[in-house]
Amino acid sequence: MTFSLQEGPVPYEPGIAPAPLVPPEVAERWDAVDRSAHAPHLVAVRGDGEEWAGAAVVTARPGTAYLKIVDAVGDVPAVIEAVAAHARERGLVQLKWEGWTVTPSEAAAAGFAALEPPLSQSEGANGPDTGYVRWLNDDAVTAPPYYGQTTHFSCGAVTALVAQVHAGVLPREALDRRAELTLWRDATNFMACEPVGLGVALRRARPSYGVTVHLDTDRPVMLDHLGPGDQEWRALLQRVSRTEAESVGVPVDADHLPLSAVRDAIGRQDHVLLLLSLAAMQGFEVPHWVLCHGVVPGAVVIDDPWANGATGDTWVDAHLLPVPDASLDAMSRMAPGGFRGAVTLRSAPQ
Repeated sequence: MTFSLQEGPVPYEPGIAPAPLVPPEVAERWDAVDRSAHAPHLVAVRGDGEEWAGAAVVTARPGTAYLKIVDAVGDVPAVIEAVAAHARERGLVQLKWEGWTVTPSEAAAAGFAALEPPLSQSEGANGPDTGYVRWLNDDAVTAPPYYGQTTHFSCGAVTALVAQVHAGVLPREALDRRAELTLWRDATNFMACEPVGLGVALRRARPSYGVTVHLDTDRPVMLDHLGPGDQEWRALLQRVSRTEAESVGVPVDADHLPLSAVRDAIGRQDHVLLLLSLAAMQGFEVPHWVLCHGVVPGAVVIDDPWANGATGDTWVDAHLLPVPDASLDAMSRMAPGGFRGAVTLRSAPQ
């Protein structure tokens, strides 16, 4: 496939990487997975003549407020500023850069800060060892460690553990697969963790820690994909969790938790474990836990313990991920009925 020279962002399709500017190994990476779900674009800049001077492929999860640079080649400083201009035109707040080919000094010269390497990566999401972030409006968000869930069902446990490390109540070295699976075992509704059971498990693990569950429905949740027989006993266990919550002193707030309250909690340096659907960001309707830990104008910053390697999604996407308030509000209105489930962890133990 050939592609005529056009400066600025254009949709990227496999096979249009401009040779010889783009090395074969970089073009191979760009085309190795189907990135179409994350709106891949080629951002190119001209040289003095009719040749390409530089180019980058950028992608992003739908419904978010960032762009990720997979690689930049050629006149990299000019390309990065073209990407930044494109992001600002779209009202985005952040750039990410996967560390496949960029060096730390090149990233720093372009205004990027290094991300701490992940403690683990989710299954199938084989991202780079390094990554970089640049906030476009001089925002500052303190990053938790990134830990990718090691199973398909332990997102709730991982977000809870990462929140505790970020709050300083759990040492970083304690964040490992043993801790992940132990907390999941204590919180699971087989196989996912529902809000009340997760809150109870957290209180039992740390009795002095401030835990509040927010769940604005009294029906069992996260069971509609199951048959009646499998729903029945899990629903019974969810009722048991509500009884246990009362006995161990975990409040269950039945009011709908607005996004403004999530922002307020983060402003108090609390952490919010938020249940959302992956339909918008990943294209399939699956309940999933993320950690809300930072705010910038117009967006809440989350950490997602799962990345979808089949779309080119990596830990660089999932870490320090800004999501506009309206998008996050829509993602976290869960079916049926638009209920919201969350667990708030207070920064100061009770």
